[in-house]
Amino acid sequence: MKLGFLKERWQRRLARTLVIALGVVSVLGVVVDVYWSPILAKKLKSTIAESSNGLYQINFTDADLDIIQGKLSFYNIDFIPDTAVYQQRKRLGVAPNNLYRLHVKKLVLRHIHPFRLYFEHVLDIGTVIMSSPVVQAQYELNHKKDTAVNLQTIYQRISKSLKSVHINHIEFNGVQFNYHDYSGGKLAATSIKELNITATDLLIDSATQTDKSRFLYCKDIVTEVNDFSGKAVNGLYTYKLKNLRLSTRTSQLNISGLQVRPADVNTFFSRSQSDRFMMDLDSLQVNDFDFLSYHKYRTITAKSMTLNKGRLGVFNNPNKVQRNNDKFATFPNAGLYKLKLDLKIDTVLFRDIDVAYTERNKRSLKTGTAVFSRTEGRMLNVTTRPDALQKNPNCPITLTSYFMNRGKLTARLNFNLADPELAYSYQGHLGPMDLQDVNSATMPLAMVKVNKGQLKSFDFDIAANRFYSKGKVSLLYNDLKITVLKPDTAQNKLKRMMLMSLFANAMIIKHNNPDTVGLAPRMFYVNEQRQPDNAFFKTVWKTLLKGIRQCVGYGEQKEHDVKAQMADRKVKKAERQIKRAQRKAKRAEKRRERAMEER
Repeated sequence: MKLGFLKERWQRRLARTLVIALGVVSVLGVVVDVYWSPILAKKLKSTIAESSNGLYQINFTDADLDIIQGKLSFYNIDFIPDTAVYQQRKRLGVAPNNLYRLHVKKLVLRHIHPFRLYFEHVLDIGTVIMSSPVVQAQYELNHKKDTAVNLQTIYQRISKSLKSVHINHIEFNGVQFNYHDYSGGKLAATSIKELNITATDLLIDSATQTDKSRFLYCKDIVTEVNDFSGKAVNGLYTYKLKNLRLSTRTSQLNISGLQVRPADVNTFFSRSQSDRFMMDLDSLQVNDFDFLSYHKYRTITAKSMTLNKGRLGVFNNPNKVQRNNDKFATFPNAGLYKLKLDLKIDTVLFRDIDVAYTERNKRSLKTGTAVFSRTEGRMLNVTTRPDALQKNPNCPITLTSYFMNRGKLTARLNFNLADPELAYSYQGHLGPMDLQDVNSATMPLAMVKVNKGQLKSFDFDIAANRFYSKGKVSLLYNDLKITVLKPDTAQNKLKRMMLMSLFANAMIIKHNNPDTVGLAPRMFYVNEQRQPDNAFFKTVWKTLLKGIRQCVGYGEQKEHDVKAQMADRKVKKAERQIKRAQRKAKRAEKRRERAMEER
């Protein structure tokens, strides 16, 4: 059968030439595949062994080179440590803290240049793609500083066989990442099912071996996790994040949609003596994050961290068993060390954060919440490192917030992070607000309802430590009137104590401060000794409350007098009841006597 389109002689010659060329290329492809695949495989194995000083080896079941497409495929790859070498290095004290195992069903190298590798000793690859690899990372704190005895760079180790290694783009897609941390007293395990890693411009040569702008010889490594969730070991908290992204080029860590949610109230407090926390953040950003030091030693070093738009909540545990131990560990400058982190963050910023503190009153059986909304602020020198604390032990905090969503609060705090007595100070100013807005907290927690009152200002300046609090408190207000409440267990509500409320408004509280225009306002100098079982926030609250009570006229002396009057009234009431009962008994006796006489 003749082909109709090969009528001309030149067409037939061209066709024969193309067929021969394709045949030659196909034969060459097969020959190169058979010849070059083992060479490339051997080169890959030797490069891994040389660059890791014999700690790691790579094995695979098959390799396939497609010379036409410039593609090399490896199958069933296992990247594993030599445990004998690792144990030997542990005995010598030079073992790395991190150990890795990797299994990949298929690894594809695209746009490879085998002739450059053979003739120029240059390994040049366009793209490396690993799909659905399984990575197991093990962390064990074998040392806290670099202990390498061989100071050769990776380039120096491979330079005898390769002039350079270049990979333009590396992709790890759908990584199943299993992480085991043995640095604590017990194993801490984490599993991430969908981890994506992208590396760009990996270059190992004589110039980049000392290039500080590169991380693991790459211009950038981007790690990304989407829709990650987990549960705390005790089962009382779940946590999730929408997205996590870390770039080594920008040294920036970004987390969006971060949530930490506790179990429901009844479950949590039936199983724990701790307070119940919750957190919900739109985003968290860490700048100039030293990922290399974190990777090696789990130290956290950053220039700044920003918390953007969210909610923080604390629910005080009402079922705490009272113990005769000192709760100084609840102080922030002590609690920072309980994290057991090597930490240094120059600046922590928080923007538009709503903070809520909730407590249940055992007398009223009601729950009250103090709210600090739209909180903005800055913390400096957040660190646990001795060398940094020796230079500057202070952690100053400035913030603005809106108390009960109404009054603007500005405050300055400072914590001495190196003082064994846990010295700290706080100063603040709360601006004008309607005092009825505090009823959602005062009614359930103090069983006092504010019927009327305008706050003009609330100022405080306190210096304290774990043993005492000293300072000045000033509360200026007008037209204060209150109702004293008591629990009505039958109706499950709070009801008014009429006589006590009248007595309080008439005899106890001062309705204005200052009492009249032109007079000096009342203020109080606090000198409060801390009780060991008082936690940090309770210590602060009791200190401020003592000053507030003095300013409204219900100081310690007034409280003593009122209690004495109330005790006296109870005694007199009991005496009246006894006399009434005696009179009643006498009348009953007389009635019986008259009845006897009439018979």
